[in-house]
Amino acid sequence: MLFTRRSIPDDQPAFAGLPVRSFTVGPGRETMAVHVAGRSGAGTPTVVCVPGYQRNMSDFTDFVGLYHRAVGESGRVVLVDLKGRGRSANRTDKSLYITTEDARDLAQISAALCLEDAVFIGQGYGGQVVMALAAEHPALIVGTVLIDSGPVADPRGLVRLRNNLKDLDGPRSEQGLRNMFRRMLGADYPGLPDALLDVLATRTHYLDKRGRVRPLFDPHLIKMLEAFEHDDVLVAQWPLFGALGVAPLMMMRTQLTDQLRRDVFEEMMRRRPDADGYIIEAQASPALLNTVEDVQPIADFVRGIGKRALPEAET
Repeated sequence: MLFTRRSIPDDQPAFAGLPVRSFTVGPGRETMAVHVAGRSGAGTPTVVCVPGYQRNMSDFTDFVGLYHRAVGESGRVVLVDLKGRGRSANRTDKSLYITTEDARDLAQISAALCLEDAVFIGQGYGGQVVMALAAEHPALIVGTVLIDSGPVADPRGLVRLRNNLKDLDGPRSEQGLRNMFRRMLGADYPGLPDALLDVLATRTHYLDKRGRVRPLFDPHLIKMLEAFEHDDVLVAQWPLFGALGVAPLMMMRTQLTDQLRRDVFEEMMRRRPDADGYIIEAQASPALLNTVEDVQPIADFVRGIGKRALPEAET
């Protein structure tokens, strides 16, 4: 199968301020894009951020600055684009767009960056990838933050995502694209100014020179959602959730998400009574992580892990 690279505009607004290094990971010339901010320091574990299903590292743009305000520049943050997303290469074998393969890629990226332990933050599908990583490489994880992620996704959210992505296909004007995204996202982020809704649009799509909407991800990811229906009953992967028991856990849920059912979230909290729980109000998936109120709990969680590790490091 021929290797193909997606074309991404050099001036795509979503990636401004997020320079990346590309690492060859896996077969052929498949590469993964990685952005590193801050520096590693004693007492503050590195944080690795893993975006959702068709999304990319730009979802953590605001998080990086707010996190560094809370912990200082010694808190290193690593942003990654999973294969087929953002500035990472598409997979040549489309059947490998699965959590276990993405987890193996994360393990290779961790080795390339000399990460022996880190706190992993996973949004949606990204959290499921982190669960798979914990099952295969538990020593890499000193803490986990799950955002709208659990052992089973809500099929209603998958169907809505598929339908929305299909609706975006075809020619559009810039204003037409903005208007469509504003309609799609307005109910998910009530009260959010149109300008910020427009920012969200640039994180997943752009208009090419012919005026056609192009995704910042492999279109095959949409095809993989075709089998889902609203009333599907998906098999819960509680053993994978249990693999996170190797380290402290924080679980966050956006108030308006359709990716993680409330009853599943409550069962997760019941099974991990030691975990921190947090609700992000008036948002859906992905969480914006653009306020001190929503980022500070993550910063406190990470610093708490660092403090617990200090006595061991000193002995």
